[in-house]
Amino acid sequence: MSYRHVIGMGASEDRLEKLIQQRLEPGADKDKVDQRIWDLFGEEWCVMFTDLSGFSRGVAKFGIIHFLQTIYESERLLIPVIEDHDGILLKAEGDSLLVIFRNVDKAIQGTLRMHEVLHEYNKDKAPEEQILLCVGLGYGKVLRIGDQDVFGAEVNAASKLGEDTAEPWEILVTGSVKDKAEVIPGLLFEELSDAPPGADRAYKITIRK
Repeated sequence: MSYRHVIGMGASEDRLEKLIQQRLEPGADKDKVDQRIWDLFGEEWCVMFTDLSGFSRGVAKFGIIHFLQTIYESERLLIPVIEDHDGILLKAEGDSLLVIFRNVDKAIQGTLRMHEVLHEYNKDKAPEEQILLCVGLGYGKVLRIGDQDVFGAEVNAASKLGEDTAEPWEILVTGSVKDKAEVIPGLLFEELSDAPPGADRAYKITIRK
């Protein structure tokens, strides 16, 4: 199975590289090439970026090994939740995860469950041992290249929301996520004053008390 997976990835990357080369040729019909790329790789996904709050500052204070432990623990706790909600983990880079979901509601419900799991984990932990999660979600048509990466405006927006904008325990989403989501009892969308590049609107998900 792993052998076939590697072959599939290589085939996708090879096809994309050839089309990009065609796009660079003098006189190339870029619109036509672009349409071929979207026809081959364009898919609709809900994209999740997670980040651990205070990671960089904490490394300087407690050392990198302590935070390698934090990353290990966060993945041990969160990846089963992602899988339970039919998410696909594409990348784990440093303290960030890139995950895709076909279903927006499963992505939201999975995020809420991730927070629940971490709140429970943190109960008896010292502050430096606690895992504080930030999440950004986007939804729309993206270019998915095998099982390695995704590209698109909603990808960029989700990344900005999850990795740069969100505070600990915040779930920030693009307008496309809000529009696609079903009505979940008790869940509110609070519009933010600024939207990240790639999105026309952005919201913070809150739970009615």
